[in-house]
Amino acid sequence: MTGRQVHRTSTTVLSSAMVAIGIALAVEAVAGEGVFSARLLLGVLFVVGGSGRLYVQARRDRGA
Repeated sequence: MTGRQVHRTSTTVLSSAMVAIGIALAVEAVAGEGVFSARLLLGVLFVVGGSGRLYVQARRDRGA
């Protein structure tokens, strides 16, 4: 495996983990604390960050 493949794979794994953690935080916040909480905001930011990184990687892979 080349360094580029390792980087691509680790980016996919970590970005997917960010999305999963964000969803878990958001669900936990809505179930426990209600709709307006810092935990919900953090969960949404995790989902946006992880999915944004996956999107950029997919665009880069298609263009290369």
